[in-house]
Amino acid sequence: MRLATPTALAVLSLGAILSITGCSVHGGGGPASVETAPPAKPTATRDATFPLAVSANRRYLVDHRKRPFLIVGDSPQAMFVNVSVEQARHFLINRRAASFNTVWVNLLSDDYTGGRPDGTTYDGIPPFRRQGDLATPNEAYFARADEMIRLAAKNGMAVFLDPIETGGWLKVLHNNGLSKAYAFGRYLGSRYRRFPNIVWMSGNDFQTWRAPSDDALALAVARGIKATDPQHLQTLELDYVDSGSQEDSKWRGRISLDAAYSYLPTFARILKEYNRDEHLPVFMVEANYEGEHDYTGPMTLRRQEYWTLLSGATGQFYGNKYTWQFLDDWQAHLDTIGSRQMTYVTNLFMRRPWFDLVPDDNHSVVVSGYGSYSPNGTVQDANYVTAARTRDGRLVMAYVPETQTIGVDMSKLAGRVRARWYDPTNGRYRTVSGSPFDNAGTHRFSPPGKNADGDADWVLVLTAA
Repeated sequence: MRLATPTALAVLSLGAILSITGCSVHGGGGPASVETAPPAKPTATRDATFPLAVSANRRYLVDHRKRPFLIVGDSPQAMFVNVSVEQARHFLINRRAASFNTVWVNLLSDDYTGGRPDGTTYDGIPPFRRQGDLATPNEAYFARADEMIRLAAKNGMAVFLDPIETGGWLKVLHNNGLSKAYAFGRYLGSRYRRFPNIVWMSGNDFQTWRAPSDDALALAVARGIKATDPQHLQTLELDYVDSGSQEDSKWRGRISLDAAYSYLPTFARILKEYNRDEHLPVFMVEANYEGEHDYTGPMTLRRQEYWTLLSGATGQFYGNKYTWQFLDDWQAHLDTIGSRQMTYVTNLFMRRPWFDLVPDDNHSVVVSGYGSYSPNGTVQDANYVTAARTRDGRLVMAYVPETQTIGVDMSKLAGRVRARWYDPTNGRYRTVSGSPFDNAGTHRFSPPGKNADGDADWVLVLTAA
């Protein structure tokens, strides 16, 4: 749940905000486990052309040139209200350098998502000329948002834009009613239809979506957007602790992407959405953030990330306690271990046909040692091995979270097999002794001890000649 700390809402002077190197937007501290680290160098990123679309098999996203698009997302949810345009530029350039190609930003942010109770920006610009009246959008506020969206596009980044997030603004929607909610959606669709890098994402901690009146209001905004902006994709974030967009049947046919949301072991929710009969491309919109919720260290993030991508997702969003809401000293918490690990996971997958990987949830490839499939419990307590294979049998990947020996049916690969272990903490490989192997029989693979951070998790990468 993305709740801001009340003590973290002090507003600084404009002069302090405009200082890129020493600014403080909010007060607040953080656990020592959110550590800074030298940024990892991306080796496999490429510029996308927007707008994004859904692949023919409805398994992943493609860019305007029909190239597969892996969502590598960060979550600066309060960017429009808590930083200046120059600070946003600094943030986006840094994120692009770390391999991120997508950001999630709330078009409106109050104190629920790190802003101020009245929804104003750090320097006092309100989103509406009459507070809480959706029929009176303030041009100065939306013009600043426009500029930041354009900055994202300039840095090759998609923006998942929440039009009126439901964690903090549901009361405003009720006060305005269905007609005004729909009209506000039409206004937004008309305003942003020419911004090619947008994906619309409604909801956010939408705990009451099962209440017909609440759901109808969020739907009214989405329908209004669709009426004036039929081209951009739409999706929906529902409720924590665990949900997927398609659980709300009223949104089916209106959304093109399935947003998974889970603080539990992420493989369970992703596989559930992946295996729906009427499936959509699924992505992990929100799991445990670095420094928040059930985060116990960098391994929490690694498990979420590799489980997600090896369960059929078209990408995921990372989050950081400091940068989703821009707390004090947020700039010192950009190049964290969590950010670096996202670069490593991106480098591993982007160099390979990730979009053709099929989850091995029936254990026909990894036939033994895959641990226990449990959809509940904490991330750190799960030991499930997620694996996936390309349809042509030229690639198998398996994330092994603990020191456990797995058995692989080598006949599932299309030729002699080169076997390597990938260290998710430093992006380096270790060749398995005896490799290459024949593509016959079952071979047992044991991780090569501790990884560079002293943990037990590794990724097995098998490629067929």
